[in-house]
Order: sequence, then C-alpha cells, then structure tokens
Amino acid sequence: MMRQYSIVDRKLVESPDGQCPITLYAGPTEAERRQLIEELKVDEHTLASALDPDELARLEFEPEHAAIIFKRPRNYSSVDQFMFKVSSAGVFFFRDHIVIVVGEDGNLFDGIQWARVHSPAGVILKLISRAIIHFREHLKAISMISDELQGEINTSMENKHLINMFALQKSLVYYVNSINSNGALLERLKVYASKIGFDTEELEILDDITIENSQCYRQAEIYSNILASLMDARASIVSNNINVLMKTLNIITIAIMVPTFVVSAFSMNVPLPLPQEGRQWPFYAIMGLAVLSVAGFLWFWRKKKW
Repeated sequence: MMRQYSIVDRKLVESPDGQCPITLYAGPTEAERRQLIEELKVDEHTLASALDPDELARLEFEPEHAAIIFKRPRNYSSVDQFMFKVSSAGVFFFRDHIVIVVGEDGNLFDGIQWARVHSPAGVILKLISRAIIHFREHLKAISMISDELQGEINTSMENKHLINMFALQKSLVYYVNSINSNGALLERLKVYASKIGFDTEELEILDDITIENSQCYRQAEIYSNILASLMDARASIVSNNINVLMKTLNIITIAIMVPTFVVSAFSMNVPLPLPQEGRQWPFYAIMGLAVLSVAGFLWFWRKKKW
C-alpha cells in the first residue's frame, strides 16, 4: 500500500498529490516493487533487505540516492507467545524526496514526535528516533512480564512458564543485536552528515538520538544478562518444586502404610493373642495401636526434620 505525505507548517500531512516529498510503501506489492526497481532505480537486493527482518542496519550510497536500512521492533501480538520480534525498514533518500519501505505499517507516522519536522532528512531521524522509543517501551514490557513469570515459576511445577522465559531471553538477544546495529548506522550517518544534507539542528538531533540509542543498548544488554544468568536458577526452582511434591507424596504414602500394616497384621487368618468373643476392646486396642504408629512416625519425621 502506498501513501504520500507533505510537510506543512513543520507537520507531516498525508496528501494525495503526486509530487509529495515523502512516499511510504507499507507491505509493497510485487507491482510496487517493480516500480521502485525500474523507475526509481532502487537496487533489488537493497529493497529486499528493507523487508528482511534478519538484515543488519547499514548505510549505502547509490548513484542517484542513499539507502538507509534500520531496525525497528514489530508490534507485539498474543499469537507470538512471548516472543518479541524485530523487523527492518528502508529509507531511500533522493535529492528532493524520500521513499520509505516497511513490511508492515503499524501507524508509522502517528505520535506527537511528527509535529516538528521541516525536511525529508529530518524525517529519517524521526523514524530512527521512533524506533528507539519503541524498543525502550518493549524493554519495559519484557521486564514486567519477566517479573510476573518469575512469580509463577516460584510456585509452579510446569515447564510452560520456563519456556516463556526462554522466549523472552531470545527476544532480548535479537533486541541487543538490532539496537547495536542501529548504533553503527547512526555513527555512519554522523560521518556522512554533510553528504546526506543534515543542517545544524538535525545534527544536534542526530547527537541526541545517538545518546538515546546507546542508553537503550545498555539497558537491553543489562536485561539480557540478568535474564540469562537467572535462567539456570529458575530451572532449578521448577525441579526443586517437583522434588518437594514427591517428598510430600512419599511422606503421605508412608504415613498411610504404617497404620495399614498394624491393622493388616491383626486381620490375618491366624490365631492371635487377643480374646474376641463377646468383647469389643480388641478392636479399639488395634485402632489405638494404629494411631500410636502414626504418632510415632510423625515424631520420627519431625525429629529428622524431613
């Protein structure tokens, strides 16, 4: 799907005009891809990289444009099963306009941060800045989910919570790599700032974005290291919960077997040294021995501190 935007009073406004300086292709069709390749001379490999979630962020210069590939998080869905995924986006910067290619739209131009743009070059910085903000929001969500799962693991004997933790850990690894890749892209943008055409204000914004990305990278790295270091401990907690359950079941089984043995001994079809005809006390005596056996077992259990 193709949409076009103009910059009016430092705001991004969607416009049907065919001469707009900003064109967005969200999930481009095969016909739109051919148009980009044949009419705008976009490299086919670079275009495929803009839609490849495993591609690294980078900056390339073609004869007629500059190609910028950066990483951004995908919108989380419940079907992802605690897996936070990343995607790639491509910006093709021509002399008088830019073309943005993303695999999914996800309300790319929503938010108050689009209220202060004055050039297509500034839109590029805003896109990267929005991706960093999105990464930070997802990191907070991952931290909250991790805390909730940890509470479930402490009392659970199932593996599903542990599997969800592994999914979060895998997500953080992808996030760390993506944010680090964006950091390398920002450094290259600073080196080639004059060639791209950033003005003084945009250079200051670029410096701020670089600092924000560095902070986001350290935060993701800390979360990843903490989660990885605690995974073995959390796996041990699940194993220990199972051991405690088995211990409890064994104690209950033994506690039932002790009085059962006493009653069974007096129920055998052999002569016993207890007169029974017309008397009730042997029954109560046997039941009392069963109760005493249980009490003796409980005393032994507490003494051994099982």
